Amino acid sequence: MSAVAAKLTQFWNHPAGPKTVFFWAPSFKWGLVAAGIADLSRPVEKVSLPQSLALMATGFIWTRYAFVVTPVNVNLASVNFFVGCTGAYQVARKQGLIQTGEQSPKTEE
Repeated sequence: MSAVAAKLTQFWNHPAGPKTVFFWAPSFKWGLVAAGIADLSRPVEKVSLPQSLALMATGFIWTRYAFVVTPVNVNLASVNFFVGCTGAYQVARKQGLIQTGEQSPKTEE
C-alpha cells in the first residue's frame, strides 16, 4: 500500500473522519464563516450586536469544547474559532459605531 493510500485509509477510518457526523457537521458549519466574511461588507448600522455577540461567544466556547471531547476534533475547533473571530470583528465594528456615534456613508442597495 502506498503512503498516500495509507494516509487516506487512516483519514477515512479516523473517529472524527468522513464516516461520522463529527466530520460533516463542522464541514457544513464553514458556511457560517463564509456568511460572516460576506457580512463584513455590510454597513455597520445593519449589523446585529446580539447576533454577533452570540456568534462570538458560541464560537469561542465550542472551540475549547472541541479539544476536550473524545475524539479531539480539529475541524470543529478551527471552524468555531473562525466563527468566533468573525463575530468578534463585527462586535468591534458595532462598538466603534456606538462609541463614536457616527454613521457610515450611505450605500445604494
